[in-house]
Formats: sequence, structure tokens, C-alpha cells
Amino acid sequence: MNIRREGDIEYRFEHPDDFRRFVQERKSRKAESKLCSAKKAVSTYVADGDYIVYDFSSLTRGPQSLIREVIRQRRKDLWIGAEFTLHESALLTGAGCATRIDVGFLGYGGYIGQAVCEGRVRVYEWTNGGLALRLLAGARGVPFLPTRDLLGSDHMSASAAKVIGDPYTGLPVAVVPALHPDVAFLHVHQADVYGDARIFGTNLFALEAAMASHRVIISAEEIVDPEEFRKDPMRTTIPYFLVDAVVHAPFGAYPGAMPARYELDLPHVDILNGIQNEEQMQAYLHENVYSVADHEEFLDKRVGAGKMSELRRKASIVEGYR
Repeated sequence: MNIRREGDIEYRFEHPDDFRRFVQERKSRKAESKLCSAKKAVSTYVADGDYIVYDFSSLTRGPQSLIREVIRQRRKDLWIGAEFTLHESALLTGAGCATRIDVGFLGYGGYIGQAVCEGRVRVYEWTNGGLALRLLAGARGVPFLPTRDLLGSDHMSASAAKVIGDPYTGLPVAVVPALHPDVAFLHVHQADVYGDARIFGTNLFALEAAMASHRVIISAEEIVDPEEFRKDPMRTTIPYFLVDAVVHAPFGAYPGAMPARYELDLPHVDILNGIQNEEQMQAYLHENVYSVADHEEFLDKRVGAGKMSELRRKASIVEGYR
């Protein structure tokens, strides 16, 4: 194959046959309870050096309770993949957990920008579409997929995409490598104890991430009876046999929103936006992560029942989410 252009950037890649072998040998299809605490899920399935992917971020349906648990357990040298990653990228970097980020969009605030400039975290930009295609390739079991949206930009020098000659037209086309993360974090509206999960509303690449990843941890606002999934299987977003752990995490997206469940906490988001230096970062982490034992204590001592009730009332758009 004639490679016309390529970026000189590190990237995660696994041969599709190796991933297929992992699934065949190490992923169970038994319908058995996978319900556990976030502490157990992270300690069991997340190791130093892992590649973690999530489909949504700080403002809506992000797996924030799982990310806080990763920080609490002080995992190191993590590689993060997300179409857009906002406050959690700064928190993971400030906690010394993340050292590399594959991204379509990176923000907010000055802290993460300064960390990039100082070389504390390396960022590789794939565009939203490029990163989604990498996961789609992983889910489909192919080594790469073609795209045209990288050709007219300087993203070719900031990612590991390659430009080849299209065998059908002869024109240049970019290709992106398949991605097989070590762990996918997915926050959902409903799940059963086996791992069947439902997402209501906007969904980016949750299913593709689950299919492409070695391990999948689901955090759910609500645990429902498995018979509910049998009654209406067309509403199942992620089937149980892709999932390794299920964590019951009401308000698991906080301080972000969960569509039809609760709105985002804007004052708390403003605090995150205001983190500019190491002193502010470590103070925030101590107050909201290290000084509480788990997500439940965080909600009880740092958020409070009154605030949660207020955020529930503000989630006024519920059509189509029930």
C-alpha cells in the first residue's frame, strides 16, 4: 500500500485477531450478577497504564463517579480517549493519573492548557469523527477505517492517521487505526444486575466502545429487574455479555447533567472552570475526592439532599426519556 502522508505520533493499536481471541477466551456470556461497588469495579478492572475510553463528558451523562474513584485509587500513567473531555481531563492530570489523551475536543480552563504546555500530559487530536471511527473499527473487527475529514487540515501531523491512495478512485483518503481500549466507562439511565443497559436520549458511541473494549464498567442511575429488558428488548443499548461490572450510581454524572433525571450544577461547574494552578487543583481534589470514602459519601457530605432535589426539579424535559 502506498502511504502518501502520515503523522509521527504514538497511538494504541491491537491486532483484531488478538482482540477477538481475548473475547473468545476471557469474556463470559453467562447471565450472572455483576453488581458491585465502584471501588471493587475499579480495583478489579482498571490497572496502571490502562487505556480508558468514555463516550460522554463533564456536562452530560459523563461517568464522573467512576472517574473520581479512579483518582481516589490513585491509578497512574493512564491513556484517556474521548471525543470531548472537559473537567475530568484536568482532574485526572492534576491527580497524576493521566499522562496521555486522545481527543476530538479538549477544555476547559487554564489548568489543562498549562499542563499540556509543561509536558505533564500529551494530547493527540483525532477530531470527534476520527476517534469515533477508531472505535467503530474496533467494534467491527477491522484494522482501520477510511475518512475524508482529516485531509484538509493539520490534524494529520497531530494524530497517527495515514493518507493512502483510494483503490477505487485513486484519490487520497485518510485511514485511522482501530482502537481497543482496556476499559470503557459508560454511565447509563438504567441497567440490570447482569449488565443490560439503557441510555435514553443522545448517544455518541456507547455501544461501539463496549464492543471494542476489553473490559466494560457500567454505572447506572437505576437498577431495574431483568424482566424489564425482556419485555422491551428494543430499548436495550448495551447487551449484558459485553459488560464486566455494574455499579449503582445515582447522580453518577454529577456535577454534570443526566437527561430527564437532573440538571448540571452550574455553581460547581464554575468552581471547576476556575481552577488555574496546582494549589487550587489539589484543594479541589482533597475536598471532593480524597476526603470522602466513596460516591455515596461525596453526595451526602459535599452535595446534599437539598441540592440534589433542586437539580431534579430543574430537569423539566422528560418527553421520550421514560
